[in-house]
Amino acid sequence: MTGTLTTRTAAALYLGALLGPGVLILPALAAEAAGPASVVAWAALLAISAPLAFVFAGLGVRQPESGGTAAYARRAFGPRAGAVTGWWFLAGVVVGAPAVALIGGFYVAELLGTGRGGAIAAAAGMIAAVTAANAVGLRATARLQLGLAGVLAALLLVAVVSALPESRAGHWTPFAPHGWAAVGTAASLLMLSFVGWEAGSHLVSGLADPARQLPRAIFTALGAMTVLYLGLAVATVGVLGTAAPSDVPLADLMGAGLGSAGRTITAVLAVLLTMGTMNAYVAAAGNLAGALAAEGSAPRAFARRGRVLVTFAVASAVLLAPLAAGAIDVDALVAACSACFLAVYVMGTAAGSRLLRGPVRWAARTALAAVVVVLVFSGPFALVPAVVAGVCVVALRRARPAGVATPGACEARRAPSG
Repeated sequence: MTGTLTTRTAAALYLGALLGPGVLILPALAAEAAGPASVVAWAALLAISAPLAFVFAGLGVRQPESGGTAAYARRAFGPRAGAVTGWWFLAGVVVGAPAVALIGGFYVAELLGTGRGGAIAAAAGMIAAVTAANAVGLRATARLQLGLAGVLAALLLVAVVSALPESRAGHWTPFAPHGWAAVGTAASLLMLSFVGWEAGSHLVSGLADPARQLPRAIFTALGAMTVLYLGLAVATVGVLGTAAPSDVPLADLMGAGLGSAGRTITAVLAVLLTMGTMNAYVAAAGNLAGALAAEGSAPRAFARRGRVLVTFAVASAVLLAPLAAGAIDVDALVAACSACFLAVYVMGTAAGSRLLRGPVRWAARTALAAVVVVLVFSGPFALVPAVVAGVCVVALRRARPAGVATPGACEARRAPSG
């Protein structure tokens, strides 16, 4: 694969790994949490994106591993750390899939006028379709994911440009109605739209001159993200306000600028994007679960892909039930999912702080401090990765006699995210 990627293609792949269904609802959730000050959270996460990108790119250059973050954690801190990192990824997928499916379901229900019940039914249908697709071996290809991300980027730009003239100055006051600490809470929710910089470790081998091309690709992708994300954040607050956040904010923005046709286009893309991303993540989780089972860090049953898919479907049904009953809301699952992926990033940047040298090590330390702060603002949801880690460590101790090292690495192929 060496030398097959141009700088422009690498930048597009970066952007494709970052953009995902989170942007369909996260701007509204962040605005609800912090008010207009949520734009500060967007800006802060964009600011730490550059060191994050350089850390994972540096790991890809200096510590080439096919297993991604879990493999870096294993190399830096030992096999148990790699296993825990792998389980954090699995937990993020299991918790995040129903949330992502329901986000897509909201857009279907809004288009058809079927209410929350219709959204739940649509989410269940998407989860069933994704499970069945993985069972028969259908996967979302990288080209399809990149194409969907490209359409989403264009849609975001159209939504922002067409809706901004409808902004109201009154929506910006008070600027921080819930206090400045709420900006941290908003950032912890928004982190789900910033997961994907670790894809750089997998792009390095495709560049002919990584030292020259990679920084250009990173800053090109970061520039595009800055325009899209800050534009979306500003439009969400200015046009929609923060008093009554919508379940379909992107459709509302498109409707404000382009009318009903814009809402219909957004709903169709929401379903395609949601299912494509879920399909890729479930495939990656299946690979990872099989690797964990092979090394003794997961139940042996997970060595069979069919059992992994059954477990995923059951877990999704269990989480959809309280969503349908109104016992929990989608923002709780988003927060729990974000906390799991934040924990993965904490481990990845910590590994970079140990494995890397020179300026990239300082970038890793800077990114580590920033990600830890964001994780702290997850509040009680930070307990989710803590509990997952505790269960994983206890299970590993019971599975092996004292003093016996954990074999192997928990490895999975990188899935598109955001």
